[in-house]
Order: sequence, then structure tokens, then C-alpha cells
Amino acid sequence: KTGFDRHYVYHTAWAARKVRETNPTFHTDISSSLYFSGIVSAFMPVKFYDYRPAELVLDNLECLKGDLLHLPFATGSVQSLSCMHVMEHVGLGRYGEPIDPDGDLKAIEELKRVLAPGGNLFFVVPVGGKAKIEFNAHRIYTPDMVKEYFKDLELKEFSLIPEKFGGMITSPDNEVWRREKYACGCFWFVKNKF
Repeated sequence: KTGFDRHYVYHTAWAARKVRETNPTFHTDISSSLYFSGIVSAFMPVKFYDYRPAELVLDNLECLKGDLLHLPFATGSVQSLSCMHVMEHVGLGRYGEPIDPDGDLKAIEELKRVLAPGGNLFFVVPVGGKAKIEFNAHRIYTPDMVKEYFKDLELKEFSLIPEKFGGMITSPDNEVWRREKYACGCFWFVKNKF
């Protein structure tokens, strides 16, 4: 059988389907997989921002420079936003950014700041039954931590990509994710209009 990276195949497929389902005028992605932005640009305009901008040239795709700690958008201005398999690295120095143990929390506040009322956020991080930092690679969160960080947004969906086998599980029981060490959590949040 053909092997594949479970996190990256499933989460990008999940997010592309969610963007198609919500059908915004255009989508904004912050530093997620270029495969995701490239594929979504086949059916909708995408603006991709990264600390290290990509030189990728495709119709409907703009690749721009952006710092997740200081996003170049007005407060409440982004209708459709994704940041996937990125947050776990912020502030650990892996990609040349300054070391900041609270970098992920500051970046989460930036995502919430720029998301428009009624806007959709697709957020993906490694999850498991125990939170930890594996310096300087990444952090692993619990789903409860992520829900708490975004408690002022409405959680529309939480899906889990188990670490070793099976497909995506939508709304998994707590016991399912607590058994995992390095699964992938896919969260769809909506900002309240009021």
C-alpha cells in the first residue's frame, strides 16, 4: 500500500472541504501547507502569508510576507482564515523566529483579533492526552486547551486524525483523544457577530 503522512493528507483535505462548504469570496491562509493553498486556489482566490514568503506562481494565489505575531490585517477584517500545523512551532526558534515561550498564545490572540464577526477559522495542531513541548520541534496540545484558548469563539467542529490508523473522527469521545500521543486536531471556529 502507498504510505502517506496522515496529518498532512487528512488535515489539508478536511480544510479544503470546509473552505468549499463555507464558500467565501476568497480565503486567507497563514503559513499552512502550500499544497493546501495551491489546491484551494483551483476553485477560489487564496492569499497565503508566511514569515518566509513562497515563490509559488499560480492563478488565484498570492504569496505574501506576514508575521503571525503582527498580522497585516485590520481588526475584524478576515472572513475566512486558516492556520494549520503552524501554531505548535511559534516561538520555539525552529524557523528563525525569536524564542518566546508564549509565542503561540500571542499568535492565537492575533488570529482572533483579525477574524471578522461571522468569520470562519480553520485551526489545526498536534493533540494528545498529555500536553508537552518537544523543543525546538513543536508543542502538543490537548483539545481542551485549544477550546479554552478560543473560548470566545463558537466551536463548530472538532475532528481528530488518530496517530496510527483509521480515518478522521468527527466529535471524538474524550477517551479517544486521551489515548493519543501525537494525533492531529482539526478545529472549525466561528466568531460571533455580536
